[in-house]
Amino acid sequence: MYSFDRVRILVIEDNQPMLDICRTLLLTFGVGEVLTARNGEEGFKIACKENPDIIIADWMMEPTDGISMTRRVRKDSFSPNHYVPIILMTGFSEKKRVVQARDAGVTEFLVKPFTARDLYKRIAQIIERPRQFVRSEEFFGPDRRRKADAVFNGPFKRESDVAAMAAQNIRKKEASLELDKLRKESGLSKTDKIGDIGIKRVDTKTLDMNKASEIDFDIDFK
Repeated sequence: MYSFDRVRILVIEDNQPMLDICRTLLLTFGVGEVLTARNGEEGFKIACKENPDIIIADWMMEPTDGISMTRRVRKDSFSPNHYVPIILMTGFSEKKRVVQARDAGVTEFLVKPFTARDLYKRIAQIIERPRQFVRSEEFFGPDRRRKADAVFNGPFKRESDVAAMAAQNIRKKEASLELDKLRKESGLSKTDKIGDIGIKRVDTKTLDMNKASEIDFDIDFK
């Protein structure tokens, strides 16, 4: 069990019974102070004033829901802590909902109805496995990649990198063709190594220098 006596948590929930349950559970965990708000707008104002250590918010609220509130916390200049962990509560568990929450900058996702153990595990997850934050033109929030892909062994991770990968493959193919041309003109066979003494017969003027640099980095000569 962790000691939460110095932790301040803000709970944002428009359903009063659920708000009371969350508050009671957190106090049972030993949380030092539990702040409450009834919607995202009120919650954001309290977050700006009190700067809590963790925010737990419901998704469906009026006039400002949990997703909109999360985006404001992450990007609004008035937000005192853009990195504060945010746990989003919702009755929806569909994958598209999880992805939407993740893309808004939510740290953890908690599906209703949940147990005291479920809530405790989400808080413990924040402590035990803090996630690095990523900033790009369209996103700011916890790294959306929770696990490293053991199969993946290259530099490209995003769909937008497909074009870059294709361009790299074209350069490799061009470099390979240039290398075959160089071998043919120098009288070397494909089994001969470029480092062999036979390379002295190569007329370097026949090799495009732009492609030469690509060959140096992209082609295995051995």
